[in-house]
Amino acid sequence: MSLPARMSFDPRALVPRADELAGRVIAVTGATQGIGQAVALACARHGAQVVLIGRTAARLKAVHGLIEQEGLPQATIGMLDLETALARDYDALAAAILERYGRLDGLVHNAGILGALSPIEHYDVPTWCRVLHVNLTAAFALTQVLLPHLKASRDASVLFTTSTVGRRGRAYWGAYAVSKFGIEGLTQILAAELENVAPIRVNALNPGRARTRMRRQAYPAEALESLPLPQTLTSPYVALLGPCSRGVTGMSFDAQP
Repeated sequence: MSLPARMSFDPRALVPRADELAGRVIAVTGATQGIGQAVALACARHGAQVVLIGRTAARLKAVHGLIEQEGLPQATIGMLDLETALARDYDALAAAILERYGRLDGLVHNAGILGALSPIEHYDVPTWCRVLHVNLTAAFALTQVLLPHLKASRDASVLFTTSTVGRRGRAYWGAYAVSKFGIEGLTQILAAELENVAPIRVNALNPGRARTRMRRQAYPAEALESLPLPQTLTSPYVALLGPCSRGVTGMSFDAQP
């Protein structure tokens, strides 16, 4: 797809078909709540077999149960704590996905933590390191270990979660904003490395304002009920994971106007 076509592509304008993701295997991190859970359920409802990645077994089982109750394609649970995981944990997850499916058609990086809203002068260094690790380094590590599985797909998509504060810095957003600047860079670099090498597109998507726990942390005085529910924001994710976004790579999109 040419550059002008990429620039005009808008996942918000697309209405995914009911079977948009049929036959695809898609892994979603942070799949137990908020945007991650909504995206995982949307992928399953559009025909995908979903790998639910998270750190809490009970919550993962609950989402797995919701998928099962709706009679959707069977999901798989992938336990992984992005804060504490070691190389062997990433390898074990990759091996389990390969054994069960033989490939991976989509990878959605949704897991993340806010850290602290604090001036750089006073930002707690251990908190800084934790946020950068969970939001950026762990996303890099998981992508790297799953790249062979994505290369085994005929049409794979990697989707990173970004933010407006990762495009233009905002005071007091500290490590979270810096981690999202890193995600924007990682998206562009990986897309450039894979273009014309493997049928893998790499993009970033900013979900925007939503009724989530992280939003409550960031804006405690905000009327949360005035914000859109996560499940109303999933269509752009499905569009970027499905065939209609084929050839679109290295871009950063918004899920809301």
